[in-house]
Amino acid sequence: MQEVKQNSRVNTKDLVETALLIALVYIATRFINIRLPIAASGGLVHLGNTMLFVAAIVFGSKKGAAAGAFGMGLFDLLSEWAMWAPFTFVIRGVMGYIIGKIAWSNGRQGNNMLVNVGAIIISGVWMIIGYYITEGILYGNWVSPAMSIPGNITQIVVGLILGVPIAKALKKCMR
Repeated sequence: MQEVKQNSRVNTKDLVETALLIALVYIATRFINIRLPIAASGGLVHLGNTMLFVAAIVFGSKKGAAAGAFGMGLFDLLSEWAMWAPFTFVIRGVMGYIIGKIAWSNGRQGNNMLVNVGAIIISGVWMIIGYYITEGILYGNWVSPAMSIPGNITQIVVGLILGVPIAKALKKCMR
């Protein structure tokens, strides 16, 4: 029988928080978005990133990863972008993990705004590279994915501008 550490157990509170974070990311992606007319893939700028950033900063890497992977992956599955879902699951899951891991490093627990901004920027680079490669694979063209980069940067910047202050306010309320 394998030994389970006490702090690695999942409790009801963790399951409920994670489910709510997934729902928030999905809803913000699904209902608060603008379709980009310039992107070959018909991409979106949406506020799902804001919720993903908040989830990872406030709750850490595991819940941030789950919120991003399942929230945005579910959006893709239930929309016209279903073929993107496996890629989104990985890209957004890793994104949430990166933000949470950096924001919570060295005992910071998501309380250092400068570190949080840096975490979002690093995860944003991952997202841009991940979606560039995905679009190249899906469409067999390595030039047209460059058209999606401005929209991806816009998503990151808008998410950062809204998400960091929201996360800071939520952290204050949770103390």
